[in-house]
Amino acid sequence: MKMALSFSVGANSSPIMCKAINGNSHSYAQDLSYIRRAAQISDKSAGFTSPHPNFGCVIATRLEEVAGEGYLYAQGTKPAELLAVEAAGERSRGATAYLNMEPGDCHGDHTAVSALVQAGITRAVVGIRHPLQHLRGNAIRALRSQSLQVDVLGEDMKSKHVEEARKECLLVNLPLIYRATSRVPFSVLKYAMTLDGKIAASSGHAAWISSKLSRNRVFELRGRSDAIIVGGNTMRRDDPRLTARHGGGHMPIRIVMSQTLDLPEEANLWDLSEVSTIVVTQRGARRSFQKFLASKGVEVVEFDILNPRDVMEYFHDRGYLSILWECGGTLAASAISSGVIHKVFAFIAPKIIGGKNAPSPVGELGMVEMSQALNLIDVCFEQIGPDMLISGFLQPIPDLTPTIPSEDETFAIDPTVSHFESSIIFFYKTWDPYGAFSNFSPHPIQMPDEDGNYATWSSVEHYYQASKFVGVSNPLALDCIEKIKLAKSPEEAARMGRLTQRQHPNLVRSDWESVKIDVMYRALKCKFSIYPHLNSMLLSTAGSVLVEASPHDLFWGGGREGEGLNYLGRLLMQLRSEFLGESSAASENNCLAL
Repeated sequence: MKMALSFSVGANSSPIMCKAINGNSHSYAQDLSYIRRAAQISDKSAGFTSPHPNFGCVIATRLEEVAGEGYLYAQGTKPAELLAVEAAGERSRGATAYLNMEPGDCHGDHTAVSALVQAGITRAVVGIRHPLQHLRGNAIRALRSQSLQVDVLGEDMKSKHVEEARKECLLVNLPLIYRATSRVPFSVLKYAMTLDGKIAASSGHAAWISSKLSRNRVFELRGRSDAIIVGGNTMRRDDPRLTARHGGGHMPIRIVMSQTLDLPEEANLWDLSEVSTIVVTQRGARRSFQKFLASKGVEVVEFDILNPRDVMEYFHDRGYLSILWECGGTLAASAISSGVIHKVFAFIAPKIIGGKNAPSPVGELGMVEMSQALNLIDVCFEQIGPDMLISGFLQPIPDLTPTIPSEDETFAIDPTVSHFESSIIFFYKTWDPYGAFSNFSPHPIQMPDEDGNYATWSSVEHYYQASKFVGVSNPLALDCIEKIKLAKSPEEAARMGRLTQRQHPNLVRSDWESVKIDVMYRALKCKFSIYPHLNSMLLSTAGSVLVEASPHDLFWGGGREGEGLNYLGRLLMQLRSEFLGESSAASENNCLAL
């Protein structure tokens, strides 16, 4: 049975055709049609899973018929290329694969490339190279080394129409591109205002400026974001919930940015039953209120100097790709001035409210002449019910054309440059360097159950989360285990396990806190034992300290400033010692002491 994320088109189906383009680019017409299709389907999981690199793959036969399609559903799930060739079956032989972006398996893993080669694909058309430097060009070189013809838009194929198709491939992965080039998450400022430029009446009342159709679009924007940011003024005035309200799927983290922590004790954002809230503030602000928030389960992150740039750099380190700003004018102006806002969505309602003191969407920017005004780039206009949505970029889309040498290329030029020269190796997201070390990586494992029978788990995280409820004599616990096992991604398995643990602590095994390290260790040992390339990658780090770089997980991760216990890194270093046969090596003892 094929996964729902792959699409098989029968042999008798009508081919997808595209009208020929005038001029010398007529031979590109079908290629560009399929590349656009790959970009479109790559975005299909938006709102269901947290933002991740968007990969889509379309397999087309020599008769220009679509044989199969696939897209990456979430971090740690099957690559789009593998899903597409599984859907196409034997029709993959001699076919062309269309990829909106160069494959980007976990560093050291080559599942996507292997899937295309083993399926008999003879040509690949790639929309853009991978934006992340440690992955950029690797898959293209690997495919070419296997005698596949690889054409990259803008490099091997050039024309006006090619550039238009390439831009579609860029747009669908803007969060990843901005993250790679600016080291902050892709940030969108969204606001709704009246025709006379007000976001609320003079009294502060703002419900509702825009129509229900516009508000539904906002829910979609939230579902595409890792987090939503508001300021203290918005929280005090509106008491927002900031949920996606789609009845399931990805729920973005809520972030409150407040310098003084002058916030109410009763607020919707302190209700963590559906999703977490993080408060970022100035170091030392209202210690008593920080304790109150901690008692509610709200995470507080302090900054020496609270400003949008430092906050965004922090959430970049936390692995976030996309942030939606739904703040008031004061914070919006500060974020724009800090250069962290990349795109604007302005919903304009055909209403006039007036009011000398009614707030506007953007506060003081220090501009005194119209020539200083910020002009949006690539402006789009869309009517949504009675409202008009104007969107555009405050910063140009980063240029990915220059080829950045990979580690392999650099090493070939200068052999004195070591791949593993750092004494500390960080890992976190699966698309980061050494992302294969993550418990979210897409490597199924087989683990014994209570009766000694082996079962297959889609990832280490699936097994870890389900183990919380093993041995509990309650039908709900058994049901939870089964649901976690069937979760389509590690992210969803973690979401189910954490939510159940929080809402139904009686379903968690009584010895969980004392056994959870051993559970993770056994799962990791299985993973690094059955995948030779992962074992080799782990052994290649000998002499280096491994740190899980989560700035917020102080148990499994290293924490923001190294204050975390880093148990995931410790377990990997312990495994490395075992595999190397160093039962009591002094160097590893030093690593574990960290």
